[in-house]
Order: sequence, then structure tokens, then C-alpha cells
Amino acid sequence: MKISIVGIGYVGLVSGVCLASKGHEIICVDVSQEKVDRVNRGEPPIYEEGLGELLAKVIGESLTASTEIRSSVQNTDLSIIAVGTPFDGDQIDLTYIRQVARQIGESLKEKNGYHTVVVKSTVVPGTTEDVVLPLLEEYSGKRAGNDFGVGMNPEFLKEGEAIADFLNPDRIVLGGIDDKTLQQLEEVYAIFPDTDKFRTNPRTAEMIKYTANALLATLISFSNEMGNLSASIGDVDIVDVMKGVHLDKRFSPILEDAGRISPSFLTYLAAGCGFGGSCFPKDVKALARFGKDHHQTMSILDAVIATNHAQPQRLVSILRSYFPKLEGLKVAVLGLAFKPGTDDIRESASISVIRALIDEKASVTAFDPIAQEEAEKELGEDAIAYTDSLAECIENVDAVLLLTSWPEFKDLPKLINALPQAPLLIDGRRMLSKDSVERYAGIGLS
Repeated sequence: MKISIVGIGYVGLVSGVCLASKGHEIICVDVSQEKVDRVNRGEPPIYEEGLGELLAKVIGESLTASTEIRSSVQNTDLSIIAVGTPFDGDQIDLTYIRQVARQIGESLKEKNGYHTVVVKSTVVPGTTEDVVLPLLEEYSGKRAGNDFGVGMNPEFLKEGEAIADFLNPDRIVLGGIDDKTLQQLEEVYAIFPDTDKFRTNPRTAEMIKYTANALLATLISFSNEMGNLSASIGDVDIVDVMKGVHLDKRFSPILEDAGRISPSFLTYLAAGCGFGGSCFPKDVKALARFGKDHHQTMSILDAVIATNHAQPQRLVSILRSYFPKLEGLKVAVLGLAFKPGTDDIRESASISVIRALIDEKASVTAFDPIAQEEAEKELGEDAIAYTDSLAECIENVDAVLLLTSWPEFKDLPKLINALPQAPLLIDGRRMLSKDSVERYAGIGLS
């Protein structure tokens, strides 16, 4: 199928590259000439594990990039809207959604034949039918359901693992206003014959996305709250607590041979320094606001947001318990991205912690394998020092804060133990053994 995807971001580019690798003809569209040029050179404008290699295989063959939305719609059978929907502090901003809907509508006005328009951006329930569909009709002069189809197809991609998630989906949700739209979506995803496909209406598809993200975020904040309580009790380690909880057969089913299945969702039932990125913080806040707009009390989601907002400062509190005066303290911050496998620093616990340390006049040095450039844009090039290696970052410091669970950081104990004087290690992700270094502290540990 010939498909145009509007938006060269995490969702749009990953979707385009993966669909192209499966045989569809893809045009990725963006207003940024720089992004388009980079993609056409085979250079992804974002970092995502495996994206560069896959893009190199399809660019110029089954995938091209363009700034021309009109010709892209004219020359494809289906268009996917994958632009950003940022949270403005009050509600999600639909500026880009509306803009693209108008442009696609204008393009449909001049097009002969049926075309399907699918929203993949994360939007609150009702957006596809109450915002996108009317704009398409207004600017095309045509009727939805008769001249063109309208659908909603949410993504379930974890940053850092997005390529694997797209190419090995656990479910595909297809929301459409009618059977013809749903059939078009079925055709797009016929490349995954063994994957469960759930057909529904656009509103339900939109709600599934938000509910899924809100549930996972809730698990994280619950685990962090239990970790904070464990740390205050004495002689309790949240890692051990959660190991005991995970052994419930409803979480890790027991097989006939007495072995166990450990589902990946258990990683969300582990204490750390909070969730970040482009999805969970924005989506939970947007859903809480959406609920209030519909006169529903969203007390659980409000608590999830509050717990997550406060969680990064737990690291600063732990540091202060060892060093009451932070001014002039030499601190190494390991990890800037909100999670490994990506350069995304949005809502990263590291940025929050670094800002707090700067306010306290601590001397901060940071290392991240990928995300330094993005951090410099956010913090400024001169706010802190950056190093090119893990070993260099921890030299001559008083404390090390581990905030992103990059695999490279598993070498940290060996490097610390080789130093003449071991710094305090504060493990914000509890990825290392508490016995691995001489001076260890961590989230959820009394």
C-alpha cells in the first residue's frame, strides 16, 4: 500500500521505516526541511536503537521524505497523522493536529478517489471524530464515510525499543468510523498475520492508549511510594520487597515444570527515580484533565503525578543526608536521557536533579552515551561539565548519582573500586548490587 505519514518524530519516523521494511511504499512528510534532508540522506534526526540501520536499508527504495503534504496525499492511498500533541500545562495542544487535518483536507479536495486518514498521534477521546473529521470535511468539501475514511490507530512503542515493538507487536488497535476504514487499516497491518487486531471505534481506540499508559505510570508511582516507605522503616530494602511481591503467581505464573514466567511489565513494579519521556508524564496529566472536564474525580492519577514529580528530589535528599552542605560538592551524574536506548531528555529525572544541584551550587559533571547534545540544549553548554567516558566522569568526585540504567553502567562498581578513594554511589535505578561498592545508597533502601 502507498502510505503518507505526516510528522518525522519518534512515532512517525519509526512507523514509516518499519512499514517500509515490510513492503509498503512510504512518504514521510514534515515541515522541517532539515529533517527531510537528513532522512533522505539516510540519517535519522532522532536517536532510537536500530533506527539508523533500518533507515539505511529502505531509504530511496520503499521510503522517501518530503515537505510537500499535498503531493504526498495525492500519490498515496492512506495518510497517517503522527505529529506532536504537547501538554501545555492545562490540556493537550492540538495545534499541529488541526493544521495537518486542514492541509490533508485541502489535498483531498483536489484528489479523485477514496482516501483514508488515520490519526496515530496520542489524542484524548473524541479528537478524531470531533476535531479531525470535521476539519477534513470542511477543507475538502467531501463527506467522511463516503468520499474518505477516518480512523484512529494508537501506537504502543517504548522509546529505546520502538523498532522491536513495532516489528513484533503484541496487539494492534484499529479504530474506524466504518467498515471500509477498518478494512483499509487491516490491509496496512496484514504484514502481521499472527498479531491480535482489535477493531473498535475511534473514541475507544483513543481511550485504550491513554488507559494503557496511565496504568503503567500508576504501577511506577505505586512502586516508588512503597520504596519511599521502605526506606523510612529501617532494615527494609524495596528490591527485596518487590522480589517477594513478584513471586505471586498472578504476576509470574508457574509453569507445569515448576519454572516461572517473568512478564516484562514487572519492570514497572520496581522503585526508581520516576518516569519521564514524551508519553507517560504528558498522557497522565492530559487524562487527569480530561476526566475533570467530564466531571470525574481523578484522584488516583493526581496522586501518580504528584508522586512522580517529587521522586527525583529523593536523590537530592539522600545526597544531603550524607553531605549536609552541597555547595562546592563534586557530583557525577550518570545518565541524562529519561531511559536507556534513546536521547530523549523530556521530563528526565536527571534534568530535575541537575537543576536542584545547580541551585545548591554543587559542582556537577555528567556523562550519557547518547543524550549529551540534547541536555546541552536544555541546560546550556556551560551549566555543568560533560565527559566523554564513564571512567572520566567519576574521577575525583565526592558522590556519584546513577539516574539512567544504561547497560554501560554495570561496569561502575569495578571502576569505583579501583579508585584511591571511593565516592558515595547513590543508585537511583537500583540496577547495581548494594554490596558492589564500599559506599552505597539507593532509592527504597533504609
